[in-house]
Amino acid sequence: MSAAKGGLVIFTANSNPSSRELGRRIAERLGVELGKVQVYQEANRETRVQIEESVRSKDVFIIQTVSKDVNTTIMELLIMVYACRTSCARNIIGVIPYFPYSKQCKMRKRGSIVSKLLASMMCKAGLTHLITMDLHQKEIQGFFNIPVDNLRASPFLLQYIQEEIPDYRNAVIVAKSPAAAKRAQSFAERLRLGIAVIHGEAQDAESDLVDGRHSPPTVKNSGAIHPSLEIPLLIPKEKPPITVVGDVGGRIAIIVDDIIDDVDSFLAAAETLKERGAYKIFVMATHGILSSDAPQLIEESAIDEVVVTNTIPHEIQKLQCPKIKTVDISMILSEAIRRIHNGESMSYLFRNIGMDD
Repeated sequence: MSAAKGGLVIFTANSNPSSRELGRRIAERLGVELGKVQVYQEANRETRVQIEESVRSKDVFIIQTVSKDVNTTIMELLIMVYACRTSCARNIIGVIPYFPYSKQCKMRKRGSIVSKLLASMMCKAGLTHLITMDLHQKEIQGFFNIPVDNLRASPFLLQYIQEEIPDYRNAVIVAKSPAAAKRAQSFAERLRLGIAVIHGEAQDAESDLVDGRHSPPTVKNSGAIHPSLEIPLLIPKEKPPITVVGDVGGRIAIIVDDIIDDVDSFLAAAETLKERGAYKIFVMATHGILSSDAPQLIEESAIDEVVVTNTIPHEIQKLQCPKIKTVDISMILSEAIRRIHNGESMSYLFRNIGMDD
């Protein structure tokens, strides 16, 4: 069946073959073929995109998963979007399950909000709609001046817990930091389970030391400050001892989060839970970036299983660590594409979805 049937064209913007698997799954569910396009790197590392079929007055969906080379991934997407725009596509919808640079969505010292920059670049290139999944911060939606559908992977992860963990009724949902407590609470309420929170772990990314609050220096006798002004200073924070709020003794501990990349905090949480008596430890996350030596560290750790979705390709990591399991989310992405193309409501995909999921 032609990919252009009914004015629908689906492209994958990845030059990496392993990253095109999700696009193939989505096209198969929709009963269409992937559009014909060439995406490759020239000898000087420039990205070249050549669309090999007409997209005039059609709805073009560009599926882009984030490969190891993130910046190349972004350029592939931008160039393909612009190519479709200059080829007179009616609508250009980006399907980006993991939004890159989403961790850089807050100002840190004299840095920048990179996800805002990336959103502006996508809109400027010609994107008219965005489909993504479990944004690191939901406020990222406000960086766009186009519609953004932020889908949720929690129904698929909850289904995995119910079907693949036989004694999950003896489990407790764990937040590895107070910041993840809302997500853990949402999982616990749907599964009718208890919740535990690990407190005391250093959160470098959220530390006051890196967000500019210590600049300018607090010098009382500075000539720049009027002598009559005495600005009160807060007592600096001190890292408290690690404690677990909640009972995990003799229970299965299921740690939930949105991204698992640097696994040090997960390993420390697993060790803490083992010391408190948990006999099995699972980690559930939407996006499995699993950078560097993360697979090896997981294999040697107290974690029994890491469950992530296929928003990011991680076949190599799975070969290095059999503990890593994958949940397929192509079903909800293909349904989102079908509904947008047919002009149907998207509310069905968000039924019973809370803000904390």
